[in-house]
Amino acid sequence: MRYTLLSLVVLSLVAGSPTSAQTPARTPEQLKSNYDAHAGEFDYLLGDWQFTATSKEWGKGQGYWSAVRLAEGQILDEYRLVGDKGETFYVTTTLRAYNATLDRWELVGMDRGNGLQDVGTATKTGGEVRIEQKFGVMTSNPVVRRIRYYNIAPDRFSWASDLSKDGGRTWEKDNLQIEARRIGAARSLESLAPARNKSDVR
Repeated sequence: MRYTLLSLVVLSLVAGSPTSAQTPARTPEQLKSNYDAHAGEFDYLLGDWQFTATSKEWGKGQGYWSAVRLAEGQILDEYRLVGDKGETFYVTTTLRAYNATLDRWELVGMDRGNGLQDVGTATKTGGEVRIEQKFGVMTSNPVVRRIRYYNIAPDRFSWASDLSKDGGRTWEKDNLQIEARRIGAARSLESLAPARNKSDVR
C-alpha cells in the first residue's frame, strides 16, 4: 500500500511537470510545411557584418558579426565586440535551429566556460524577428533580453534589446541598440562528415 501511494505521488508530480507536457501532434506533411515556411527566416543574418552599438550601461561600441548556414539548415553565428585597435572585449557564439513541431526558432548562446544555458526562442512577426533569450545564466548576474531585428534589408539591419534583471518582472526599454552594415556575402558550411563510398575511404 505504501509503495502504491508513493508511486501515485511520483506519477502525479511527473505528469504535472513542464517537461512532461505533450508536444503538438504533427503529421509529416505538417512538419514539412512548417519547415518550408519558416526555415529561411534568419537568412538575412547570413554573411559578414560590421556594427556600431549603443548601450545605456557601457556607452558606444563597435564590432563584427558573422553567420553561416550549416549543412542541415541551422544557423551558426559569432558576435564580437572590439576596441579601436581591434582588441576583443566580448565574444559569443549562437546556434539557431527551427523547431517544426513547436513552430518556432530555438537558440542557445555559447560563451567560453558557460556551457549551454543561455537559451531562447524566436518568431517572425511581420517584418521583424523577435527573440526572448537568457544571458549570463551561469554568472551571478543573469539577465533576460527581448530582442527585435527590424529595418531588415540586404545590406543592413537594426537591432534593439529591452533588458530585465529580475527575471522578466520589469524591463528597461532599448537598453542596447545595434546598427549593422554588410561587409561580406552570405555563405554556408559544408557537412563536416559527408557520406562517402567505401572505395573513397583510405
